[in-house]
Amino acid sequence: MQHITHLIEQYGLLVVFLNVLLDQGGLPLPSWPALLVAGALSAAGGAPMAAVLVAAVAGSLIADLAWYMAAARLGRRVLVLLCKISLSPDSCVRQTESLFGRFGATALLFAKFVPGLGYVAVALSGITGVNLPVFLLLDAIGAAAYLAVPIVIGRLFRNAIDAVMATLVQLGEYGVAIVIVGFLVYLALRWIERQAFIRRLRTDRISVDELAELIDNGDTPIIFDVRPSEARLRDGIIPGAVAAHHTDIEAVLSQYPRDVEVVIYCACPNEATAATAARHLKRAGYRKIRPLLGGIDAWAQAGRPVEMPG
Repeated sequence: MQHITHLIEQYGLLVVFLNVLLDQGGLPLPSWPALLVAGALSAAGGAPMAAVLVAAVAGSLIADLAWYMAAARLGRRVLVLLCKISLSPDSCVRQTESLFGRFGATALLFAKFVPGLGYVAVALSGITGVNLPVFLLLDAIGAAAYLAVPIVIGRLFRNAIDAVMATLVQLGEYGVAIVIVGFLVYLALRWIERQAFIRRLRTDRISVDELAELIDNGDTPIIFDVRPSEARLRDGIIPGAVAAHHTDIEAVLSQYPRDVEVVIYCACPNEATAATAARHLKRAGYRKIRPLLGGIDAWAQAGRPVEMPG
């Protein structure tokens, strides 16, 4: 454990840079512990706080730029990849699209403060064609604000952090084991959270083929599009779908009886928005609710018609 502490003291900026780079790149390596330690060490002969922050922001910017460029080239497929590798619940897509609809690229200034939102905000910047210099400026400011928090906390509570580090050093190999076990417990808790979210999605989903067959046979159910209005105007809707984003839902619910079959869809990976909307509809008294597997992306990829809302 003493060797690890020595490495942090000697190569603190490199450790911070690589940790933040890997964290923002999508690996489950939380950067806050290293930033807390670096902040504490800045008061005891370590790298200055400003240098630690610059190293952290540089790592974040490089990772975010890679996701931005990938999203600009590959489009929404990057969102699918992000939600596959991220341990954060996939509802981040719905929240971030709403934020983008309200604030545009300025959402980058605060998206990193909400788990999972930072990745998607970066990807949506590439997808929607945010100007690169504007993206870099806003992303750098947002990253600096977010990453400064653990550095400042580490500096303010350096005595407590020093005491913890000293205890781990004294424990030697046991200290290393405690750190490893703590990290594994963190991963396990995040994995359990994600699996619980995925299980909530595996309700009575309907496939594109099943919905298309119902429509072709004249048995069209009520179809709710739960995406923001910006997404509907940009990407179109399934013919006959009703706008039922949470900003429209109260007026929509008053028009339909509670015993009808409802199909709901979104455009986020794993139908996250649809799953959230399904819970709201169930609380409102609806019982026959089926999220569309793959959302409107799967519908369009299957060659089914998409129309622009009137």
